[in-house]
Amino acid sequence: RKKMLSRTHQHHLLSNPKHPSRRMKLHQLSIILSSLLSTTVVAYSSVSNRRAFLNTVCGTAAAIAGNTAAMAADESAAASSKLTDVYFGVGCFWHIQHEFVVAEQRLLGRNGKELTSRTGYAGGTKTENGKVCYHNFSFQADYGKLGHGEVVGMTIPEASIGDFAKEYFDLFTSKGERVDPMDKGGEYRSLLGLPGGTSHPMYPQVEAAAAAKGMTLALGKGNDPDTLGKKLVYVMDSNKFPFYQAEVYHQFHNDFQSPAYGKAYNDLVKDAFDDGRVKDTGCPDRFPSA
Repeated sequence: RKKMLSRTHQHHLLSNPKHPSRRMKLHQLSIILSSLLSTTVVAYSSVSNRRAFLNTVCGTAAAIAGNTAAMAADESAAASSKLTDVYFGVGCFWHIQHEFVVAEQRLLGRNGKELTSRTGYAGGTKTENGKVCYHNFSFQADYGKLGHGEVVGMTIPEASIGDFAKEYFDLFTSKGERVDPMDKGGEYRSLLGLPGGTSHPMYPQVEAAAAAKGMTLALGKGNDPDTLGKKLVYVMDSNKFPFYQAEVYHQFHNDFQSPAYGKAYNDLVKDAFDDGRVKDTGCPDRFPSA
């Protein structure tokens, strides 16, 4: 396995009438406005009538403001809790998975069966019968030949994308390089994937994280070349360039660039395989023993 040796290798929500909590609040606003419009103001000449009318207007305005603030709070909470699939790649995915597992634990308080980080492939324009595989002696769906790069995919709250982008850019050296420059080729290029790519609402936070590290972002077109020496990261639309999980034996693997991560970390693959977070991809593979 030559490569393995070398690697040492919310506008929308406000307009959605089907949203139950929103429908209720809009109904309440409708009642308030109807009440105001049905108020009969016959005599504007008397001070008492003018005063009563103004009191009604002020009360209605306060009610509208309160309901608007409540809807805005709902919007913010929805954005914070909305789970989004993303992926990041920079060199060998073994090391990157470990770092994002640590990030899930530290930033989201996740542990054990809550962890979602998985090694995989992305950024290519082709598959072989829906499969993307590591280099293998059967020559099946070789990810390099299909134009994919090594990445780590995860499911995180949309509001946390900026924080995870910072974690990602911290993985580069002070010179903007990956930590395993001996691994060369498009398989090891730097890339990240968001639904919609650069049009994702959290993309500005990704841009800010990149700028803080002096990195350049470029729109990925698929089958992109290596980024070594360029301080460059390709941004992929994950709707067009989806994540393909790597083989089971690549999950929670030790990396040759650092000391072994320990048995507890390596054994995470057993639970992940048992509960379906990690699946048989149909590629040549090895599976955890019971």
